[in-house]
Amino acid sequence: MFDATTILAYKGKNKAVIGGDGQVTFGDSVLKSNATKIRTLHKGKILAGFAGSTADAFNLFDMFEDFLEDKKGDILKSVIEFSKAWRKDKVLRRLEAMMIVLNQEHIFILTGNGDVVEPEDGEIASIGSGGNYAISAARALKKHASLDEEELVKESLHIAADLCIYTNHNIKTLTLEDS
Repeated sequence: MFDATTILAYKGKNKAVIGGDGQVTFGDSVLKSNATKIRTLHKGKILAGFAGSTADAFNLFDMFEDFLEDKKGDILKSVIEFSKAWRKDKVLRRLEAMMIVLNQEHIFILTGNGDVVEPEDGEIASIGSGGNYAISAARALKKHASLDEEELVKESLHIAADLCIYTNHNIKTLTLEDS
């Protein structure tokens, strides 16, 4: 995990949502509090979030977008090819970075080690320093509260921000809805 951020994604019944905080730190200093660490890809049909270096994030997002284009938006084929390329590239594989990508059918965590992890429940994934706090909150809220997908992600990230010094309350979300 990284002392960098908190990203949480939830693939619910009606919506797929990704959210992230806005804090950028360098050591024990806050450099920026309103960064955007999530984005839509492939004509707004894929959501992605990143934990790690911001400059590396832009490169990895662009690289993943190229795989999505090549595979005509097939997220499963794209994550496999992307992970192979990330793992084989001598520069990229040294990055200490992670990504979450999802659409309304799949959710994956991707790492520079070549890992492609689909969460056990197939619904909730988190990365970053506050990731364990956020996913714990999301699982509890899913079970015990009646929140829609976006509200669940936001509230879980706020709980993580209360606990993790590398996570703040400047929460942003992106949503894919059934059409």
